[in-house]
Amino acid sequence: MEYHRITDINDPYFRQMHDLMGTVFPPEEVLDYKLWEETLKDPGIRVFVAVKEGSVVGATEYRYYEGMQVAMTDFTIIGRDGLGIGPFLAQARMADLQAVVEACGGKLLGMFAEIYNPSLNESLEFGGIHAMNPFVRREVLAHLGYRKLDFEYVHPSWHNDGEAVSGLDLCFMPLQDGESVREAVPAALIRQFLKTYYAVLPQKPAAWYEMVEGLERRDEIALLPI
Repeated sequence: MEYHRITDINDPYFRQMHDLMGTVFPPEEVLDYKLWEETLKDPGIRVFVAVKEGSVVGATEYRYYEGMQVAMTDFTIIGRDGLGIGPFLAQARMADLQAVVEACGGKLLGMFAEIYNPSLNESLEFGGIHAMNPFVRREVLAHLGYRKLDFEYVHPSWHNDGEAVSGLDLCFMPLQDGESVREAVPAALIRQFLKTYYAVLPQKPAAWYEMVEGLERRDEIALLPI
């Protein structure tokens, strides 16, 4: 498989990737095709696809926030079962991310990721791909070192219609700091990250603002098993 970066909406693999997103994710989680044109121009957003024999079989998007020293996995898509796409994407993503961190002389405290909570939403089929089943994905994230942040999470719909999207957990993969392993994340860091990450969506629901205000009243957020 080839790990190919997409930086332009006219990339021949972009249409395949966007179609794959529409197959596995619900509509409110998929950014409109045309809106990707400006998104891909952002040098900090790294969109890669796994290409096998000319077809996009997986994809991932992530970014590194140098000022906060954290990263975010926007999405990971496995388009076919039984090809080892998940490990391929995870290993290639981390190698690329570490190169980005080293290039700017920064550090990486950890990585955020959203994950569907099947106990909150049982209706999603994810295109019938077994590897995209939320139970499976939660186990994979747990093996990678992700843990659930202990607060009720919602995010604005990517339709930018002001609707709240629930049924997910915000997770964090802490990296070792000396000899200790993080058991909590500063609430101020989470708040800063969420405000920065969702600044692109001007229409945010009241539930999102309430969530952020709740973080302002806490010092730290515990990390729990997924």
